[in-house]
Amino acid sequence: MELRVLRYFLAVAREQNITHAAEVLHITQPTLSRQLSMLEEELGVRLMERGARKIILTSEGMLLRRRAEELVALADKTEQELVSQGKTLEGRISIGSGEIAAVSALARCCEAFHEKYPLVAFDLLTANADTVKEQMDKGLLDVGLLLEPVDMDKYDYIRMAEHEEWGVLMCPDDPLAAQSSLTAAELAALPLIMPRRLSVQSELANWFGSEYLHLNVRFTSNLSTNAAVMVQQGLGYALVIQGSLPFCNEQEIVFRPLSPALGASSVLAWRRQQPFPLAAAKFISFAKDAFKV
Repeated sequence: MELRVLRYFLAVAREQNITHAAEVLHITQPTLSRQLSMLEEELGVRLMERGARKIILTSEGMLLRRRAEELVALADKTEQELVSQGKTLEGRISIGSGEIAAVSALARCCEAFHEKYPLVAFDLLTANADTVKEQMDKGLLDVGLLLEPVDMDKYDYIRMAEHEEWGVLMCPDDPLAAQSSLTAAELAALPLIMPRRLSVQSELANWFGSEYLHLNVRFTSNLSTNAAVMVQQGLGYALVIQGSLPFCNEQEIVFRPLSPALGASSVLAWRRQQPFPLAAAKFISFAKDAFKV
């Protein structure tokens, strides 16, 4: 498969119409149709159903679309890195981060770095630690801010100073909002929205103890923002990190810590023994100094 043909396929997947995609790509419609047919023949699968009004991807086509987007993004990133080598420091640093308190420290670090190197831009992906690690492993992210627990065997990292605290989100008119904290026994009787990460669920299972087997888990959620919306709709009580909702309006939703307290830490991480583009390498060195590693 050639990258050029994958770009053609992605254009058709976006436009859902070969004629429109050909116009976007500045090639003729017969040329584009021929390239797509050759791609299907090469792969031995049907990638799309050509309807009267629009094109619909088959299940194989949807799989190729996901993989093609990753390959094209990686190719574009690599080209940008090669072009930027040896020039005045510029480029784009890709960072993945969870919704945690340590994001504030990361933002201050990015601000200071940008003041020193104003031609460098940042690309921020917000996701949980599992997704960020996966993107780093594929070379699509340079650095990740990860909530522990997380397996760090393949990474170098800086442990952040910010303390993360687990607690529960609820509506402000809920009777439990009058309490200063909540226990495992109190939570066991409630409909809960749990974090999606299995390693985090294990941490919470240890905290709940014997109550964990009796929990009423109504939702799992990978990010706290959407979990908070579910709470506002009265669908459950969300277990979240306090720093995940820095702009929480207590007239709409409130946070109450767990009792006994359950804390967590976070790390700024990058792949070990991986060559980085100049801008990313400079940023990692800058972050080590900023966080006194």
